[in-house]
Amino acid sequence: MAIGRISRVALRDVWKNEAHDFTKWLVDNIDVLSEIIDLRLQDPRREHAAGDFSSDLVAKDEDGNLVVIENQLEKSNHDHLGKVITYVATLAAKTAIWIVSNPRAEHISAITWLNESRLANFYLIKLEAIRIGNSDSAPLLTLITGPSEETRELGDTKKEIADRYDIRRRFWDGLLTRARQRTRLHEAVSPSSYSYLWAGAGKSGLGYRYSITQHEAEIGFYINLDTEEANRAILNKLRMYKSDIEAAFGSPLIWYEQEGVRHCRIAYDIAGGYRDPEDKWPAIQETMIDAMIRLEKALKPHLAEASLAGA
Repeated sequence: MAIGRISRVALRDVWKNEAHDFTKWLVDNIDVLSEIIDLRLQDPRREHAAGDFSSDLVAKDEDGNLVVIENQLEKSNHDHLGKVITYVATLAAKTAIWIVSNPRAEHISAITWLNESRLANFYLIKLEAIRIGNSDSAPLLTLITGPSEETRELGDTKKEIADRYDIRRRFWDGLLTRARQRTRLHEAVSPSSYSYLWAGAGKSGLGYRYSITQHEAEIGFYINLDTEEANRAILNKLRMYKSDIEAAFGSPLIWYEQEGVRHCRIAYDIAGGYRDPEDKWPAIQETMIDAMIRLEKALKPHLAEASLAGA
């Protein structure tokens, strides 16, 4: 049995004109495209108006939703990416198919990102022309990227993270605004999108930290020098004054140390976090600020001596 050899053919040798030749061929052979993306396309129409512009081709899926098809017999570029997005938005299409001869890595990433948004389904397809031996030329369509459940889930995760960062930043902005009216401890600190705010305590590795989760908060004095031994030495020195410190603070504190964990801390837990209703935030913030002020005041008489223990 003889086995032929595949050779590539220049696209312009097969379809000299993109609009008149390739788009016309695609209208007559829309089933070839349907097989590639596993979506039954029907009723293809050329040069469909999209506002003041005109898309190369539109079709409908099996549910009657509009599908935009943009052809480009060359390397993908920003101009055609912009057209794809414009046509989808203008025509309220559910699906967009971008066919190119050479997809750039940046445009693969862009199409993947668009699919994460769930605004529409975007496909990027590479077009080649091949022949086997002396056979007629034939199209070779390869799906480069398209919508998937994994992509959608990734998009949801990114959105959730972005929302979380925005909410935390707004929570910290409110807390710092209130705190600056009562203490100078965090006056040089800017709102963060992270789960904590840090202010130094006069020595590198020592500081006062606000921390927050969805429904819990913590204020604490963190000891995070270069070694676990140095950190424990400072904690143990402060622990000698535990009764005095907790009496000055007005409540029992958490004296945290764990084998294999370098840092130590003295902390106080507070109910309430950034996922609580925003009308509850002021009360949570005031409680955190009050506790931080009391902790700084309670530790201040003993810090200079304790810091020497970790030197």
